[in-house]
Amino acid sequence: MRLNSRKKREVMLRWSFFCIGLVILGLGISMTMQVKEFGIGPWDVFHYGLFLKFGLTVGSWAIIAGLVIVLVSAFIQKRIPQSGTILNMVFIGVFIDFFNWILPEPETFVMQSFIFISGTFVIALGIGIYVAPDIGAGPRDSLMLLITDATGWKVSTVRNGIEILVAVLGFSLGGPVGIGTVFIALFLGTLVGYTLPLAKNSLQFLIMKGEMYENIYQRPLRADHHD
Repeated sequence: MRLNSRKKREVMLRWSFFCIGLVILGLGISMTMQVKEFGIGPWDVFHYGLFLKFGLTVGSWAIIAGLVIVLVSAFIQKRIPQSGTILNMVFIGVFIDFFNWILPEPETFVMQSFIFISGTFVIALGIGIYVAPDIGAGPRDSLMLLITDATGWKVSTVRNGIEILVAVLGFSLGGPVGIGTVFIALFLGTLVGYTLPLAKNSLQFLIMKGEMYENIYQRPLRADHHD
């Protein structure tokens, strides 16, 4: 019974981190889109270009693109994708549209710069928190890992190649490419290198803390205990 209780608490913490991370990630992406004149992330350029060309919403195209990647990856690997991958695909698109709807566009250059840089940090924080519980990689990360395994190329090489390709495709559709796109491509990975270990350590601390309290409260009283 105690083991089941511990397992349930750990699962709950992991799913909480996963969902909170996706909300934060969606917020960060939407923040950068409010100052799209600076340029946005490579995949977001692609989604935004599809939105300009064919309608729907940016979030809808994020879901559709993710669905295509998931189906292709599942077909090649001949296995059903993890539930976390499916939820990532759906929730990110929903949260992007939600925050795009409620966030105002900053007017001054100083505020635009602040929102963009802050948005990039928020994206890195969201990625770190949702990846930490290891529930399932997002569709785009799954594609990167699939290509890496198939070719033997470095992860960084595959990631950069994919992002350059989707940025070019997005730009051809009218998506906003600028200095911000380069900034995100160059520094986001570095920022995640800090947020991911921090999130993993925080998650592990909460799991261990829960187990410690459970051990204290369930410890049997000594027969000679008079305090």
